[in-house]
Formats: sequence, structure tokens, C-alpha cells
Amino acid sequence: MRTTKFLAAGVIAAAMFTTPAAAQPLHTTWSAAWASAMQSPTAADGNWSQAGFDHQTIRQTVRLSTGGRSLRIRLSNLYGTKPLQLTGVTVARTDVTFHGSRRTTIAPGRTATSDAVAVPSVSDEQLVVSLYVDGATGPATFHEDGLTTTSATAGNHLHDNAPGTATSHAFYYLTGVDVTGAAGTIVAYGDSITNGHNSTVGADHRYSDDLAQRLGKTRLGVANAGISGNLLLHQLPCFGDVGVTRFRRDALGQPGVRTVIVEEGENDIWDSEFNFGCGETPRITADQLIAGYRNMIAAAHARGVRIIGGTITPFKADYMQPADFERAEAIRTQANQWIRTSGQYDGVADFALAVGDPADEQRIDPALDSGDHLHPNDAGYAAMAAAAAKALGH
Repeated sequence: MRTTKFLAAGVIAAAMFTTPAAAQPLHTTWSAAWASAMQSPTAADGNWSQAGFDHQTIRQTVRLSTGGRSLRIRLSNLYGTKPLQLTGVTVARTDVTFHGSRRTTIAPGRTATSDAVAVPSVSDEQLVVSLYVDGATGPATFHEDGLTTTSATAGNHLHDNAPGTATSHAFYYLTGVDVTGAAGTIVAYGDSITNGHNSTVGADHRYSDDLAQRLGKTRLGVANAGISGNLLLHQLPCFGDVGVTRFRRDALGQPGVRTVIVEEGENDIWDSEFNFGCGETPRITADQLIAGYRNMIAAAHARGVRIIGGTITPFKADYMQPADFERAEAIRTQANQWIRTSGQYDGVADFALAVGDPADEQRIDPALDSGDHLHPNDAGYAAMAAAAAKALGH
């Protein structure tokens, strides 16, 4: 059964800057229990990233994949154009500090990590995080397609339950919640399928959520670092930084990371043929995808991190032109063959097999299809979680 705790962060003027390495006691081992990969502000339905905030309370809800004896939060101004000023953070009526002070300022391009808060937590627990912006923030660092309901209300409502006057599906500034006492973290890394696109909003049915349920007794955290639309080899302005580049920050940079499960490449194939409103990238080959996979494998192994390769899921649909599909399918087939047989990954999560139609392996199983013939539904994400757990030996 889920429980809920409330966190609050007030945002006002302050005078000190915090570096990404701040507030990490040397004697404490942290593990990411929740994460969200940050993106630059971009226009899209239902997000406020370009406008930012001004004298508003922003309330966000996250679900912890594992619990611990204490916790801390991580906030990001990675794509901000001005310092983000914060003060008055509380967790379950306990004050939160940054380097011993309630106030901190996050410079553009940086993140801030709070000191440890002596509030125990459990797996599957929900935390409500509220930020009060006492002034104009400028464009906001955020995570699109958060499958959540974030609210914004005029004025300071850090210590009440005032309903939001506007809602958004995105996360803003909040990039991580870490706990002590966990056994480490599994990072789910990839694109919209990792991000859980088309799963039930607010229900936590991404494959990473279901995987966390399966791993509950292991005390391992599961951190989701998916970005909808993300590409492995190229960058489109709506869809986050290049996959091979952000891998070091968003996957290997997670506290306590032990294993990364990679699911990337589908958009590199798709976006080289279609424009979904954010531009089109050059055509790619399977060999180029494989080179990108090798890059991430080498980076993970250099850090002593295990890396699991996820096969690219089926995407055949009647609306695709036959010639376009045949070219794309040939790349998917070659890449998946390499993932399954090369031995370069430390294990394989066969997502394509998990959600594929037994009658036509080029299509998603109709029972697991969200309706767009590309993204799984809740049951499909549960099938992916089973494949990931098998690859992890659970």
C-alpha cells in the first residue's frame, strides 16, 4: 500500500552557489530511488518550460522505487538562463539544508543536492514536492511527458494543500531523490518507451516501475532516465541531448548505479524518415547504431558498471510506406541480431520478443499495443519489466 509524504521547497533570493558535488557526506552511500532526465525548455502542449514561473507554488509527485533510512533531493538548473534561487525546503516538517544553510542558489548549467534528511522511507512511497518561486525564473529546466499531474498555484502554498489552478504533465527542476540504506540502483535508460509513453498517467506503469516492484526484496532502486523522442546519435531540439552524450550524466551519474539497461535506437531509425514536428535527422545505418552502443558499453565498463542491452521493439504499422518500413526493419533486425549475439553487453533484455506479436514479429502484439503500433500499453510495459528482470537474474 502506498504512503505519501510531503516535501516543500521555497524559491527566493540567496547568495551562495552550489556545485553538483555539494552536500554529499563522504561517509554516506547514496542510491537513486527516483530520477528524471532533464531537458531544455521547448514548446509542447501542457508544459510551462518556456514561460517559466513567477510567484507560484509548483507541486509535483514522485514515487520511490526503494526506501532508506534518510533521503535527499537533487534539483537542476541545467538549461536555465539565470540563477535559480531556493530556500525553505522541508521534508515531513523537517527542515532541509544545502551545505548547512536553508538557502542556496543554483547557477545556470548546475545542479544542487540537499544535505541528508533523517526521514525514513519505504519502497512504493509517494513524495509530494512543492517549490515556491518568489520571482520570475525565466525558462525552466524540465522533463517532458512526465506521465504525472504537476500543479501550479499563485502565491506561497508550501504548507497547505491548496489545489492547483493549472496542471501540467511535466516535471520541473526536480531531477532526483536518493536514499541511504539501499543496495544500489538500476538505471533504465532510453527513449519514449523507457519513459513509459502512452502508459496510464499517474498510475506508475512504466516498465521501470513494474521492474521496481519485481525487485522489491532486493532493496535495489530503479531510476528512470528515459526521454521521449530521444535519439542515440543525433539531436532534435524537442527530445533532449544526444543519447551517447547524456549517457554519462543521466545514467552513469546516478548515485549508487550498478547496472544500466539501455533501450535506444528506435527514434534514430524513425526520425531519419519522418518529421514529427521537431525536425528530421540524417539517415543512419545499423553499423552506426552499433558504434553508439559500443561507446556506451565502454563508458559503463570503465566505471565498473554492468550494462544490459535492450532489443529494439517492433514498429510495423499500416500507415508506413512499404519501402520506408523495409529499410527501417532491416536496420532494426541487424541491430537486434548484434545486441542478442555479439556478447558485448553484459546481458540482454529481449524487449522485442517480450512485446512482439507471435503471429508477426514485426508488429507489437495487439494485446500489448497502446494503439499507435509503436508504444506498449500498461500490460506491454509489464512484459518488458519481466524481460528486464530476467536479464538481471531475478
